[in-house]
Amino acid sequence: AARAHLQKIDAVVREALRKAGVRLDEVDLIGVTGGPGLIGALLVGVCWAKATAYALGKPLVRVHHMEAHLFGPCLEDPEAEPPFVGLLVSGGHTLLLFAEAWGRYELLGQTRDDAAGEAFDKVAKLLGLPYPGGPRLEEAARSGDPVRHRLPRPMLHGGQGPGDAAYYDFSFSGLKTAVVELVGRLGGAGAIDDEIPHVAAAFQEAAVDVLASKVMRAVEQTGCSRVLIGGGVSANGRLQEELQDRLGTEGRLFRASPRLSLDNGAMVARAARFRYDRGEIAAPEASAAADFAFPGLTRRSA
Repeated sequence: AARAHLQKIDAVVREALRKAGVRLDEVDLIGVTGGPGLIGALLVGVCWAKATAYALGKPLVRVHHMEAHLFGPCLEDPEAEPPFVGLLVSGGHTLLLFAEAWGRYELLGQTRDDAAGEAFDKVAKLLGLPYPGGPRLEEAARSGDPVRHRLPRPMLHGGQGPGDAAYYDFSFSGLKTAVVELVGRLGGAGAIDDEIPHVAAAFQEAAVDVLASKVMRAVEQTGCSRVLIGGGVSANGRLQEELQDRLGTEGRLFRASPRLSLDNGAMVARAARFRYDRGEIAAPEASAAADFAFPGLTRRSA
């Protein structure tokens, strides 16, 4: 991944500038993802950004990847502003938070093992679906029966209430294992072509049920019926449909189009502008960090 980043970063930047109709020396500042993620790939971006910022005399701002996902919906909808309950679901992270304001976030829950996107991708691979797994699984599920096979809803009934972390936390490893066992009972991955849509639908329904249920717990606890979703899994149509149904006419669901739900530079630029306006400019020695702390995020107290 790091080698691919290194090989392509110059060409990607040139193409982005061409499409935007600006020269590199015309940009106001350089924003870059500082983490979390794969350290090799992160370092390529940070080193390029630092060198460019230094050469052009531009300010450099490091951005947290998951905070950037929060800004995706507001690039298309000016009303996508705090306060809101935020669900960030990607291949590497699953976070449930309450945003009182930009930069002030309470962590309500998070995954204790696999991220939601990782589970989607691994189940898709198990079923022999092509890359990218998540969207392909959603496509397969459209022609499947979600109740033909019953799968568990991990941690759906966990916790003793809002004061217990398990009330909001997620776990997807058990659901993934349940799919592996189901496929085995059906005859194995190479012998279930007719069942693939049904297994995909059952898995998707279980994952969506857990995600939506935890979001609605947060809505009830915070009293905020404004929900914002970000990250690659937020592009899942079944998740969007279920959240909108549960929120009803009194609630509001903010989501980005698929191009701004997946990883993209626009959300990083928007997050960088927010941090820059707060005076948060990276020091010359700033680097990438695989465990880069989410700025302004605190654990909700009991």
